[in-house]
Amino acid sequence: MTLDRRDLIGQGVAHLVLVIYTVIALFPIVLVLLNSIKNRKAIFGAPLAPPTPETFTLSGFQTVLTQGDFTLYFGNSLIVTLVALFLILLLGAMAAFALAEYQFPGNTLVGLFMALGIMIPIRLGTVGILEMMVRLGLANTLTALVLVYAAQGLPLAIFILSEFMRGVSKDLKDAGRIDGLSEYTIFFRIVLPLMRPPMATVAVFTMIPVWNDLWFPLILAPGEATKTITLGAQMFVGQFVTDWNAVLAALSLAIIPVLLLYLVFSRQLIRGITSGAVK
Repeated sequence: MTLDRRDLIGQGVAHLVLVIYTVIALFPIVLVLLNSIKNRKAIFGAPLAPPTPETFTLSGFQTVLTQGDFTLYFGNSLIVTLVALFLILLLGAMAAFALAEYQFPGNTLVGLFMALGIMIPIRLGTVGILEMMVRLGLANTLTALVLVYAAQGLPLAIFILSEFMRGVSKDLKDAGRIDGLSEYTIFFRIVLPLMRPPMATVAVFTMIPVWNDLWFPLILAPGEATKTITLGAQMFVGQFVTDWNAVLAALSLAIIPVLLLYLVFSRQLIRGITSGAVK
């Protein structure tokens, strides 16, 4: 067997594995979307079958849009996610730039301390976080969620971005300093534009757990005015009766922003991941 043929077989096996993984990953999403437009009997009788004219219904979406305030929940989730992402990307990039660019006593120790945040789940400090938010008067506010999610996402952002920061040409930054640019100008005008692929990677990896989180909205912001979309979907789940059409419809609507984010940043995401693999 020639080397070229072995390479072709290896590539074929790799692509087959990726296709199988993609099908497995997309299967739950497709299942939710299909069953969100089927009646209750079809959901339980034939969950894997596509909707037919007899089983097709939009009653779940009608329930979601008429009962409660789904628009408010959606807006709350959008505000919390976007503001948290902005803080994570900005502060994470600035911290990564400082760790990668400047050598100071404890530089490595600070980097390791930041990396600990990846290994230690933030939910272990839920009681302390709740007490702190109550003392600060931030309980039952979107600000509490933004601060918690920003703290949750910063360790991963700093860890990923600092590696890419070290790969930015030092000559490029020194040329800016020779031209009289300040460190802030070098960061925002020279370094930051080169960090779009890794920042897109961080944004996608950070947005999904923030958007899908139920734990902290339930504990820190359970009020009607501060409910997020995941918490709002729980109103259709009862102890004895559950409106599965509405639950699946709410989940389908919640999936849309994540899919749009991936479609918008897919090219940057792939570039960021492959660059990291090469490093």
